[in-house]
Amino acid sequence: MDKMIVSQDGDVCISNDGATILEQMHVENQVAKLLVELSKSQDNEAGDGTTGVVVLAGALLEQAEKLLDRGIHPIRIACGYDMACDVAVNALAAIGDRIEFSEGHLEPLMKCARTALGSKIVNRFHDHMANIAVQAVLGVADLARKDVNFDLIKMEGKVGGKLEDTRLVRGIVLDKDISHSGMRKNITDAKIAVLTCPFEPPKPKTKHSSYIRSAEAYRQLHAIEQQYFVDMVKAIKDSGATLAICQWGFDDEANSLLMQADLPAVRWVSGVELELLAIATGARIVPRFQELTPEKLGRAGSVREVSFGTTKDRMLIIEGCPNSKALTVLVRGGNRMIVDEAIRSLHDAMCVTRNIIRDNRVVYGGGSAEIHCSISVAAAAEQCPSVEQYAMRSFADALDAIPIALAENSGLSPIDTLAEVKAAQLAQNNPRLGIDCLCRGTNDMREQNVFETLVAKTQQLRLATQVVRMILKIDDVIQPSQYQ
Repeated sequence: MDKMIVSQDGDVCISNDGATILEQMHVENQVAKLLVELSKSQDNEAGDGTTGVVVLAGALLEQAEKLLDRGIHPIRIACGYDMACDVAVNALAAIGDRIEFSEGHLEPLMKCARTALGSKIVNRFHDHMANIAVQAVLGVADLARKDVNFDLIKMEGKVGGKLEDTRLVRGIVLDKDISHSGMRKNITDAKIAVLTCPFEPPKPKTKHSSYIRSAEAYRQLHAIEQQYFVDMVKAIKDSGATLAICQWGFDDEANSLLMQADLPAVRWVSGVELELLAIATGARIVPRFQELTPEKLGRAGSVREVSFGTTKDRMLIIEGCPNSKALTVLVRGGNRMIVDEAIRSLHDAMCVTRNIIRDNRVVYGGGSAEIHCSISVAAAAEQCPSVEQYAMRSFADALDAIPIALAENSGLSPIDTLAEVKAAQLAQNNPRLGIDCLCRGTNDMREQNVFETLVAKTQQLRLATQVVRMILKIDDVIQPSQYQ
């Protein structure tokens, strides 16, 4: 289920991403802030499983409270949780399957991306979105080194259109337009000058006053100023550039001179976009017009301005770059909230695909991995002779919180469904059995193609256990106001 978060300024955000929800909430409790940081850590490390890690940590804290009421010391509970976490991680590694993929066989990656998108707002078009996520990651991945550079993937959202209009552009998309309506809108074999110097005469560094006492003096001043603009435009034309992209703006006079010189220009491009553009086109960022040379120009197969809808919103698409690894995902949607949530959903799918490239081991979703870990931890608790066995049993009970939440969100009876699936796992010795959320008639998650990366699931268990252990070792809260 999704949550609607209303900020103090009245801004509305709709999401079911755990990290986003917690980040948007105004949390004052110090322990609750640790859970917010926990979700951020999971998002940074794995990119997926941000909701599950908080649900698991909350269930562990709830079980720990019951143990504390029974008189068990917090340190013994923390040690028991650590022992149980090791058992659970080893159980996950034992049931993990390796999936083989190649550039010609991407279906295993598609299955994992579809699982990540299954609970998102884009799940209606999860095949289309999963294909975009996989193609984007493979476009910037080095499969030999098992490395993915997310800095080369730019996510650009544009309100309007439908979610299925979202597409992958093998190049750069700038939310800008050509500065003058009379300039060319379509440039082939473009030579691009990337500038960080402003189109304006130099300003004195000290206070200066200039008195104009006659029309002739005014005309001389205007001629001097215009000569600056002419020299700047000439410097760009002499370098061989067919497109100028500037970090700063320029006034109508400079814009008119650029148009007369048949030199299309784009202004007010951010520094981050300039850097990505320089990487993609092979350009050198030029801080002064005097340093502009043909060797510092970037290359692109085509640069075109496209319009959207009836409002004539325009964007610039730069394709055919020498460094084809620079990609842009152009996300469309009916309103800003849908666009933002679609961007977050695609980011999660990309992170899952990246994790598979780094480590191609997977476990099965639908709560099957948590149920198997719960059974393994409960069995290990029977072999533990010390008081930590109680904490291990509580850890096993806490793991059941995730399949219970899945069953409840799917409209099923949570307790009955969990009991049936757990009994079936024990009877059949099949760790792939999980919650049939979509009522497809089978509990085997491999048949339903529900996969989760082993990296994300293992990270989820370890991070939740570490945070709960840290909270259990706190015996007092000291605030400055107590001593004033």
